[in-house]
This record gives sequence, C-alpha cells and structure tokens, in this order.
Amino acid sequence: MPQTRVVVVGSANMDLVAMAPALPRQGETMLGTDFVMVPGGKGANQAVAAARAGASCAFLGAIGSDAFGVTLKARIAAAGVDTSQLRVVYGTSGVALVMVNAQGENAIVVTPGANDTLTGLTDEELATVREADVLVAQLEIPVRTVAAAAVAARAAGTRVILNAAPARDLPPELLAAVDLLIVNEGEARTFVGRGREEPRALLDLAPRAVLTLGGEGAWYVDREGAQVHIPAVPVQVVDSTAAGDAFTAALAVGWGEGRDVVDAVRWASAAGAACVRRLGASVALPRRAEIDELYQPG
Repeated sequence: MPQTRVVVVGSANMDLVAMAPALPRQGETMLGTDFVMVPGGKGANQAVAAARAGASCAFLGAIGSDAFGVTLKARIAAAGVDTSQLRVVYGTSGVALVMVNAQGENAIVVTPGANDTLTGLTDEELATVREADVLVAQLEIPVRTVAAAAVAARAAGTRVILNAAPARDLPPELLAAVDLLIVNEGEARTFVGRGREEPRALLDLAPRAVLTLGGEGAWYVDREGAQVHIPAVPVQVVDSTAAGDAFTAALAVGWGEGRDVVDAVRWASAAGAACVRRLGASVALPRRAEIDELYQPG
C-alpha cells in the first residue's frame, strides 16, 4: 500500500509538565511528584503522531531562535517528520505550562511565541500542502494561515481535517474548505451551543464531524445521515495531554490509507487510548503497532 502523505500546519511548543496529586486552586502552592520537559504543541504533536502511525509527514510551523527551538526541531525530525520547511524566527519558541493530577486530568497555559509569527504561507509551503493526501490543521496559529492552507488544499483535491482547538471564530472560507471537523465537547458547545445531546449540530459547520468525549468515546456524524458512537478503548489513564492529537493524526492516516471514515475513527480511538497510558505529550504518542494492538473493529 502506498504511504499516505500527511501535511500538518500548526504550532510547536516546549511542554513543561508537572505532576501533582491534584490541580492547585487559585493562590495555592502544591508540591509535585514529577517533572518532564518534552516537545509539544498541537501541530508538532499531530505531525509526530502521523509519522509514528505510518504516514509520510511534513510539518509547517515556526519555532524560536532559543534553546527550546533547537530541541524542538531535533526531536520532531527524529520522529521521522520532514522539517525542511519549519521556520526559525528570532525570539522565543512557544511554551506550554502543563499541570497533571493523579487522575490524568490537566490544566494548560500556552504562550504562543514564534507560533504567532506564522501569519501566512509561502508559495513553497502552499505547494507542499497541495501535494498532500490529507491536510491537518488546528487553531493554535493565526486563523488566516489555517484558512489559506485549507483553501489551497481544497482546490488541489487534498482532504482537509480541522481540529478546531482552541475554539476561535472560524471564517467562512475556512469552513467551506473543511472535509472533516474534530472537536471536543467544550469546543462543540462554543461553536454550536450543543454537545453530546445533539452531535449533528456540528454539521452546520462541516459535512463530516467527530465529537470526542474522552473516556466516553466519540460520535461520528455526516450529512449523509450517519450518526455512530465509537466507544473508548478501556485503559489505565496516566496523562491525557496529547490524546486528542494522537486521535486526530491517526484518523488522518487511516482515512488517507483508504479506511472508511467510521473505521478510521475506531482506529483513531485506539491511538488515543494508547497515548494516555504514558506521561507527556510527544513522548506518549503511539507507534502503529501499539494502535493496531488496541484497535477494536466494529
């Protein structure tokens, strides 16, 4: 089977992750139990996850000229991602401060740094988008850049998957180019005012949508009438930080390889489950064999 070509446009951050028994309340200082510093950012995570899931993947984004940027590029490239067009700009890289409690729940503060400089795409970057089988994007970079990538992809016949996180205003030209929308329940309520009680409301935004519900699985809906609940794969949760990124990337790879979209969601659910078993973001993203091990066909 030919290797699927996935292009990810998005953010790259250094994640500073602290484990503690509980998430601190406002004004509270708490002793933690562990600390790791790992590459993250939704774009970089999804690029690494796509490569580990078996795709040929290129990442379009921006890092700073600081030490974090050097480490980010080296780690992303080491995962098998093409970073030849990853921009290096003077200043700080994006940084995410992540707190994780004993149940694997998290609270995150992100400072965008270099990610905010990605205010457009070059002709070379747009050509890379057009040559892909699937474009994957999120909303941690300027929205107009996401829209430009999506419009170029749609014109070239490249599938467009938008993980609309964090929730932001979506311009009409971006929505018109999206083939499949992925959101969690909080994002769904921000966009359409409804969540699990009416996942089909998301079809006001895109022709296909996936509503992720963590340990309660996911809903897939489309304008042809499908409404399918995919149960979560039961595993011991250590850290849920990058589960959504593993899910999105695996869905892109599976769909690009020719799985029907519902089966691709099932495979993506296995990827998310494999991810939450380890601490950290990019270091927890599963390889293809781990996904296949947990995959549960319908």
